[in-house]
Amino acid sequence: MTTSSKTPLLDTIASPADLRRLMEEDLAQVADELRTETISAVSVTGGHLGAGLGVIELTVALHYVFDTPRDRLIWDVGHQAYPHKILTGRRDRIRTLRRGGGLSGFTKRSESEYDPFGAAHSSTSMSAGLGMAVANTLAGQNANVIAVIGDGAMSAGMAYEAMNNAGAMHSRLIVILNDNEMSIAPPAGALSSYLARLVSGGAYRSVREAAKQLGRHLPRFVYDRARKTEEFARNFWAGGTMFEELGFYYVGPIDGHNLDHLLPVLKNVRDFKETGPILVHVVTQKGKGYAPAEASSDKYHGVNMFDVVTGKQVKPKPNAPIYTSVFAEALVKAAQKDDKIVAITAAMPSGTGLDIFQKAFPERTFDVGIAEQHAVTFAAGLAAEGFRPFCAIYSTFLQRGYDQIVHDVAIQNLPVRFAIDRAGLVGADGATHAGAFDISYLGILPNMVVMAAADEGELVHMVATAAAYDEGPIAFRYPRGEGVGVEMPSEGQILEIGRGRILREGNMVAILSFGTRLAEGLKAAEDLAAYGVSVTVADARFAKPLDVDLLLRLAANHEVLLTIEEGSIGGFGSFVMQTLAEEGALDGRGLKFRSMVLPDLFLDHDKPEKLYAQAGLDAKGIVAKVLATLGRDADAVKSMIA
Repeated sequence: MTTSSKTPLLDTIASPADLRRLMEEDLAQVADELRTETISAVSVTGGHLGAGLGVIELTVALHYVFDTPRDRLIWDVGHQAYPHKILTGRRDRIRTLRRGGGLSGFTKRSESEYDPFGAAHSSTSMSAGLGMAVANTLAGQNANVIAVIGDGAMSAGMAYEAMNNAGAMHSRLIVILNDNEMSIAPPAGALSSYLARLVSGGAYRSVREAAKQLGRHLPRFVYDRARKTEEFARNFWAGGTMFEELGFYYVGPIDGHNLDHLLPVLKNVRDFKETGPILVHVVTQKGKGYAPAEASSDKYHGVNMFDVVTGKQVKPKPNAPIYTSVFAEALVKAAQKDDKIVAITAAMPSGTGLDIFQKAFPERTFDVGIAEQHAVTFAAGLAAEGFRPFCAIYSTFLQRGYDQIVHDVAIQNLPVRFAIDRAGLVGADGATHAGAFDISYLGILPNMVVMAAADEGELVHMVATAAAYDEGPIAFRYPRGEGVGVEMPSEGQILEIGRGRILREGNMVAILSFGTRLAEGLKAAEDLAAYGVSVTVADARFAKPLDVDLLLRLAANHEVLLTIEEGSIGGFGSFVMQTLAEEGALDGRGLKFRSMVLPDLFLDHDKPEKLYAQAGLDAKGIVAKVLATLGRDADAVKSMIA
């Protein structure tokens, strides 16, 4: 147990059971100490801070009122769950957050019984919670299921699908709407708190139910008018009509930083005897209690390591341009020449670099919220009317819009440009954010062009190529972080579709790279020269369409052909193998073909360079693969792997 003179009460809490042994009047001090500990931990690890600070009091209240882990507590996205982790037996590891072998930056089932559902993508909590609530009903159990969802996550269609389903059922689901940015109905101080306690209390509900039973014996029009009058009276103060119409019993809004308001309402909700879903509207402030976060425009949503006293973040000077910024700046230049270019993001303007584009072209930038499906079809509609939409979405988030990519874009052959950020392994965010599958899921689609930038200069050319391509959908992928330090072109060149390039000529082994593993391939070629192995290194540029001429030339003139990519099995290497087989390039020629891909498992969070080494996709791994394929001395190969 971590001890600290600044956190005497928190030091006594090893689990929520310890918290529940405290007196209610002690909880405010626990919350203050929990906020101090959260700030201290994230100052060392970096990560998501503002969202966690906004739910400190709510976290304390939920674990105090509900019997976790028997009662299931689900945090939507999970990036606000650091305080939850501290209270649930993980305080001694909290300074390992997002580091190799340490705690996840999100909720994770394998990490703790207090994380009943893993998350990192938005808007899943109510669907999962409803499933758990129905499971309780089927099993004859009476445990509570509580889903905490932020108002940002409420912009996703999945949230409303879950609410619509839950409202039509009678399973016991408690939804906490953590309204921390756009207050649906601001709390009105003591009056708001009083009304929330009133409508969530047993006496009110008993009278209400009795009135309902009596009303059912009245003429239909009288009963309907009385019911609507009662709902209006409650929702006039609260603004919960929408939730009531979806079948939820609405309570709120209440001040999410006032334990005197939170505790009685949560107890009333816990003790509800009726079945059916309940929504508690809690208003909080992102970054609450830490002045630098409160003063920041993003409320310290995601931070590097920082100084606790000043809030100043440690930002190492980049050695090369950031890929995201390179994309954004190239897109601005293209849009200056073409007023048909528009940009779309799904609630990630800064993450995708489109905040830069927005400053230059505010009328041509569209943030559609956490709605990737809508973003893709919205882009398709723009393309159908002659515009040139760039849909900038992380690889791992684009998965959520896959049906729309197939049905609304590819089948209709509409020229939507997909700018796919966070391709490959992303490091601290782990498996939930790793862009491992987009080569596979895009490359199998007819009409789709798929490119990958080998470096930041190539990314500039691919933006220009995508802007000029009107024959159908086109995608280009690039990683998170810094480029490799190449000389940047002043203008993007339009690449010939389906044409790669050779960067180094050899005659024994050919390394065909797709994406930013090219730099490691060139390093490997230098190292292999010491073994007397002559290596050709080529950049495919395109996974679809493949450069068949280049591919067949490499196959015909080398003993070994090795592909490498930052993606899963079923991607670039599979496309190459299929083409070689169809072209007869493997028929009795003795070519040794190998494909280097990400391993068939979900890699946990760590530094990207360590993860790529673990996957064998660095220069050392490439050298070892080549030597093993050539049948060179096993000891030499083992020494390369070690």
